[in-house]
Amino acid sequence: MSDTEPTQVTHRIDIEAPADAVYRVVSDVRLWPLYFPPTVRAERTRGDDSDEHIRIWAVAHGEVRTWESRRRLDPAARSVRFEQTEPADPVAAMGGRWEVRARGDKACTVVLDHHYRAVGDDPAALARIAAAVETNSVSELDHLRLAAERAGTEDDLLLDFSDTEVITGSAGDVYDFLYDAAKWPDRLDHVVRLDLRENVTGLQYMEMDTRAPDGSVHTTVSGRVCVPQRQIVYKQTRLPPVLRAHNGEWLVEDAADGTVRVTARHQVLLDPDGIAALPTPPATLQAARDAVQHSLSSNSRATLARARAFAEAR
Repeated sequence: MSDTEPTQVTHRIDIEAPADAVYRVVSDVRLWPLYFPPTVRAERTRGDDSDEHIRIWAVAHGEVRTWESRRRLDPAARSVRFEQTEPADPVAAMGGRWEVRARGDKACTVVLDHHYRAVGDDPAALARIAAAVETNSVSELDHLRLAAERAGTEDDLLLDFSDTEVITGSAGDVYDFLYDAAKWPDRLDHVVRLDLRENVTGLQYMEMDTRAPDGSVHTTVSGRVCVPQRQIVYKQTRLPPVLRAHNGEWLVEDAADGTVRVTARHQVLLDPDGIAALPTPPATLQAARDAVQHSLSSNSRATLARARAFAEAR
């Protein structure tokens, strides 16, 4: 055990939204992949609304990392204390507190405290942790502000849709096709380039160039969490300018009749400022919604069709 005192750092932001609305986002980790860019997946593994264990998968320094934390929630004080129970190298210890302080009925200040130590108190590792905490804290607070201040318009900006393919073949073959994304440029016409890193089995970081239906090419960066033979959850952390968030999953399920049901699900938040900045923006928000869904669904359906051909040829 190190005798070195942990590094402590505080970040804060003023938000023009009710404190209770802001605390709702902080306290409910199921919302984090939608609002916090580094978070690929977040879920409660055990506990209740006052004392819970959560697991988070997030992108940091070009890779996907995962850890488990214990959180103690105090809704009356609008405070959440957290401590990592399974820190990932180079982190030896990490914890802190969220606190939402009301400033009248329609404004608040959010204070985010961290304390952390590096494995072996290594200076290089400590600098790496410090950079990640700084980058992620600033990003999380700013996106928390955006989410809270735009809460009234969110229903119009949020899309949640899916495409499904029924395949006569092996669930394992379908999963392998989706998992082995490094081969997609040779297998999928809309994928122009794909660089994939997988430092830990099942945790993938990839940069991909895709061709949209209008012929334009977009670069996205994604983190993927792969559950063997069953599910791949992903989050785009570098997005086209019209999107503020894009989460998704590939779900592979054996059906009772011996077929395999494969679903591609998307959850998207549009960026109205990005849409307005387009050279020829859509005439209405609904037209923008339709265009985004068409583009993403076209690529999903193309991937599902090739996965079907791949599995049925085995």
